[in-house]
Amino acid sequence: MIVLAQIIGSDALYLLYAWLLSAAVAGYLSDRKGYGEKWGLASGMLLFVIGPIVWLLWPPRPNSKWSTAGIFGSRIRAERARRSRGDDRSGPAG
Repeated sequence: MIVLAQIIGSDALYLLYAWLLSAAVAGYLSDRKGYGEKWGLASGMLLFVIGPIVWLLWPPRPNSKWSTAGIFGSRIRAERARRSRGDDRSGPAG
């Protein structure tokens, strides 16, 4: 068993980290595009490195976080989208 661990070495650990990172990034991207995190996690785990690339190319749904606030959630872009829809709730209530 120890001999097998020495043969595989740290490469297996790095591949595991890359696989998990691929699934996490694909899950984040699919959630931002309005399809839910589960679809991204599944595609990221099954397609390894190609999963996040697929979600970068996949079109976002209308009114998704990607469409309204962008990839990282810019507040400025979200405010502009909210104002254009007429949802301006930033004023005082009453």
